[in-house]
Amino acid sequence: MSILITSAKNPRVKHAYSLRERKERDREKVTILEGYRELSRALALGIKFRECYFAPELYLGENEPALIEAIEKSGAETFETTATILQKLAYRERPEGLIAIVEMEKKDLESMPVVSNGLYLVAETIEKPGNLGSILRSADAVNATGVIICNRQTDIFNPNVIRASTGAIFSVPVAECTSEEAVAWLRKHKIRSLAATPHTDLIYTENDMTCATAIVVGAEQYGLSDYWMTNADTQVVIPMLGKMDSLNVATAATLLLYEAARQRNWK
Repeated sequence: MSILITSAKNPRVKHAYSLRERKERDREKVTILEGYRELSRALALGIKFRECYFAPELYLGENEPALIEAIEKSGAETFETTATILQKLAYRERPEGLIAIVEMEKKDLESMPVVSNGLYLVAETIEKPGNLGSILRSADAVNATGVIICNRQTDIFNPNVIRASTGAIFSVPVAECTSEEAVAWLRKHKIRSLAATPHTDLIYTENDMTCATAIVVGAEQYGLSDYWMTNADTQVVIPMLGKMDSLNVATAATLLLYEAARQRNWK
């Protein structure tokens, strides 16, 4: 049974608002979900819900009550609030009337599945939440084995990452580590690393990606570090035919992932 909250000074609201700070989310091992799509996908994939806040006057559709009921049945507490309170908690300019606090624990490479011809995406020092979310969305689209985040510059459970991933962060195995740890892990499991860079002549479509492969992309401004350029097994380039010399990192990752999927006959 949902509890009605009408005051922004309510301790529950204050606590939920404090979770907008990364240090608080990290301390409690939770993140904030917002919107019908993100909440429904997280619930379907077995993510543990702690609390859910909802404001019916902000709903965009008719399926929200059923979702709230399902969240209650999962064991979470639910709270009906005013539109003003919901907007205070929201990240979006136009909230959809649903916000949840869910449990999310960061994982290391020991949790990453090892597949004989697996397809992995390694992202080094990605700074922008939108790019990281888009990379996760593309990884899910090609059914990648997993995503490895090296030397992270943004919180992988940042609500803006989750929003940009459209919930893919729940469906793709994700691990965090250093670049050195990633290289050692890939070599241990005989996974070939493929560094994307403008400083080579090998076009990405001319490289075999049907074996166990890890596509490696780097920071938005500077690309991959010297460490990866030295230690990657192969370097490939995405041809640039215009005036610019590089693509957005999420776009580059998507092209490379889809080329790998094409070579594997989209399996």
